[in-house]
Amino acid sequence: MLFNYKVVTKDGIERKGQIEAATSEIAVATLQRRDYVVVSVVPDAKKGFIASSLPFLDRVPMKDIVLMSKQASTLFEAQVSAVKTFELLGQNAESKGIQRALAQVTEDIRGGTSISGAMARQPKVFSNFYVNMVRAGEESGKLTETFTFLAEYLERSYALTSKTKNALVYPSFIIFTFITVMVLMLVKVIPQMASIIEESGQDIPVYTQITLAISDFFVNYGIFLLIFIVVAAFLGWRSLQSAGGRNRFDQLKINLPGFGKLFRKIYLARIADNINTMLTSGIPVVRTLEICGDVVGNSVFKNILEDAVEEVQGGNSISNAFNKHEEIPQIMVQMIKVGEETGSIGKILKTLARFYNKEVTNTVDTLIGLIEPAMIVLLGVGVGGLLMSVMIPIYNVAGGIS
Repeated sequence: MLFNYKVVTKDGIERKGQIEAATSEIAVATLQRRDYVVVSVVPDAKKGFIASSLPFLDRVPMKDIVLMSKQASTLFEAQVSAVKTFELLGQNAESKGIQRALAQVTEDIRGGTSISGAMARQPKVFSNFYVNMVRAGEESGKLTETFTFLAEYLERSYALTSKTKNALVYPSFIIFTFITVMVLMLVKVIPQMASIIEESGQDIPVYTQITLAISDFFVNYGIFLLIFIVVAAFLGWRSLQSAGGRNRFDQLKINLPGFGKLFRKIYLARIADNINTMLTSGIPVVRTLEICGDVVGNSVFKNILEDAVEEVQGGNSISNAFNKHEEIPQIMVQMIKVGEETGSIGKILKTLARFYNKEVTNTVDTLIGLIEPAMIVLLGVGVGGLLMSVMIPIYNVAGGIS
């Protein structure tokens, strides 16, 4: 829960800010540990019921985190202190979520907490991957390079994810339009034409009878179909919250015809890029694989990385651990093996990440080129076929009258 506070420092300076805590008592205790005299702590009234009930409304956009990381790298390179850096970043951030998080990070650092420790208290903004990268930078004394690495990595990841999502916008719009047009025709247009056909007394073709039956179903039972779809969607969403349901869905994603290869390449690019970035920053191999499993975004590959952690802890190599899973292609296994043998695994993984990122881009472009005309043809055939199934009998009636 978010609280607004007013405190007085040891120097008699009054400060205002926000702090996240489970209760007001915990918020007060946290502020007192920082040697503040607490004047007031009250719940933040700006965050309404809907935002509290739906956490995704308060989600911080990835592009804002990328921008913040770039700015942090620049400020650290200019030898600005950590407190001043995050204070400036918080004041100039566009996202309210980042503003609140950085204000809290600034206060925590003032109270003696490390940068990574302060960030770890803001999981909505800073992922486990981000926190461990910063911790490695603190331990090695390379915070500037670390934030540069983070900005570059997050920018690559954001660009890859954005391209994939944007590729699905047009097909989704076409499908939505197709379904909307078909339903409106079945509910509004076809029933009016059906009365003309039935009153003519002529024999109705089979394809027209099927169209009229579907139209009659939508008119009389459409509300029940809508309720069924909503309930099914809710049950599907609930299923995804369980480990088994999530695993089945993730397995389905990487085995879908056409799209399955795209999703596999996205996750492989993410794995190669994550491992390269963390190993280059000096994070141990085992911890690298653990963090990579947390952020890969697919339970199938997460299980593979968890198995790899156990294998590496037992003295095995990453390449041998990956070789036991068919989801990891042999080209990736062999290149990692070469990197392990030559001591250039970071360079090899960077090459792999670039390769799979390019593969994703090419696959997305190919799918867009195939999907766009296919969707237009589907829309034309669907609407045209529906109209022809009722227009042909009407033309026959008109021809008989003339």
